[in-house]
Amino acid sequence: MTVAPKMNDLISLTTVDRAASILKTGGLVGLPTETVYGLGANALDPVAVARIFAAKERPFFDPLIVHVPDIDWVPRVAREFPAIAQRLAQRFWPGPLTLVLPKSDAIPDLVTSGLPSVGVRIPDHDMIRQVMRLAGVPVAAPSANPFGKLSPTTAEHVFRQLGDRVDAILDGGPCRIGIESTVLQIMGDRVTLLRYGGVALEEIEDLIGGIQRSVDDTTSAPAGPGMLTSHYAPRTPLVVVEELTSVDYSGSIGLLTLQAEGDLSKFEQVEVLSPSGDLVIAAANFFQALHRLDRANLGRIVARRFPETGLGRALNDRLKRAAYQEPPH
Repeated sequence: MTVAPKMNDLISLTTVDRAASILKTGGLVGLPTETVYGLGANALDPVAVARIFAAKERPFFDPLIVHVPDIDWVPRVAREFPAIAQRLAQRFWPGPLTLVLPKSDAIPDLVTSGLPSVGVRIPDHDMIRQVMRLAGVPVAAPSANPFGKLSPTTAEHVFRQLGDRVDAILDGGPCRIGIESTVLQIMGDRVTLLRYGGVALEEIEDLIGGIQRSVDDTTSAPAGPGMLTSHYAPRTPLVVVEELTSVDYSGSIGLLTLQAEGDLSKFEQVEVLSPSGDLVIAAANFFQALHRLDRANLGRIVARRFPETGLGRALNDRLKRAAYQEPPH
């Protein structure tokens, strides 16, 4: 009889050394970053990468991000590193920015879903960078959750959602940023925004000027991760509103809101992300709050839209995809 692993076995016993050893031998490890926890495997090993897709039940057409510990590793995974990409890297790495660059031949096509480019990032978390240096390999690491579901921002979230699908979980504490990285595609000197994320659009344009935006929804063959129409979804139905005056209060309802405004007494559970209205704090609390609401056995979750500025754009993007419902056929 197979005994299911306990959370303490997967998390408490995992060290940086053990995580690196598992990666070197083709295993899967839940790894902390400043954005969300990643499901890591050796990015140079197609069999290990295939295990990521199997564990997440992720479609093979959705490419993965490759993480490296230092900027001098970029030539190991990317064939070109244009000057404008280097400028962005110098400003925002380590940090929540992914640059999509022409891929090196060393990166299996499975990682990039057959695309000639690869998303590259240096995460701003010492533990995952230590793991990569010890393992000696770049790490492919999408969010450590079943495909399309709520992103994990604690080690416990990884265990609850993936359990024995991972070989170990390295506990690095709650994620500081709390939402996924911003994704930019670099083609020569042209920069295109593929996904809103932890680096605000205003910061990028302050550095390099105006950029193209291509964050349209898609149902297949996205150019980068996190672009699918339905994504980041809780099990509980979620609706997005501008104001609480439009809410249907029938049944048991939870509320996700930036600040505590208006009459909240009709909600069974309320998650206020930042009493002061700070979007950075709200982003850090976003997925943890959604996890709590999703476990509260509610009939619906109501989420108020965020201001369309700074990290509010990334949070609204997550809400839109989490609330998406397939149209009737």
